[in-house]
Amino acid sequence: MQMGCKFLNGRRVYLGNNNVINFGCLLDGRHYNIHTGNNVSIGPEASILTLGHDPHSASFANRGGDVIIGDYVWIAYRAIVLPGITIGEGAVVAAGSVVTKDVAPYSIVAGSPAVKVGERNKDLSYQLSFNPFLI
Repeated sequence: MQMGCKFLNGRRVYLGNNNVINFGCLLDGRHYNIHTGNNVSIGPEASILTLGHDPHSASFANRGGDVIIGDYVWIAYRAIVLPGITIGEGAVVAAGSVVTKDVAPYSIVAGSPAVKVGERNKDLSYQLSFNPFLI
């Protein structure tokens, strides 16, 4: 976990082993949970959201859901994951993407809204580790 990360109710954020959460990330556990698998890399200033508003609601009602992130997922710089999303094992979310729908395992998605642009190698076995430059 790097400096400058923000947790909105960290009691609902469950991180797996060997995760790297880069600087400036926002993890929103206000009402719903965030679950990450193992060896997940979340790039700088990425946002994982679980709660928003229903734009069709006359009363501006809340709308949201859990976010589930599988093992070996890579979420790149300034990506946004919206509420209720599942990102499958080994998937990659490109920098600046806005994830509005579930992402299939080992898919590479990009854009706003994020769409599939490729497939990732399914033979992943690395373990992430973070060795800080400054201690």
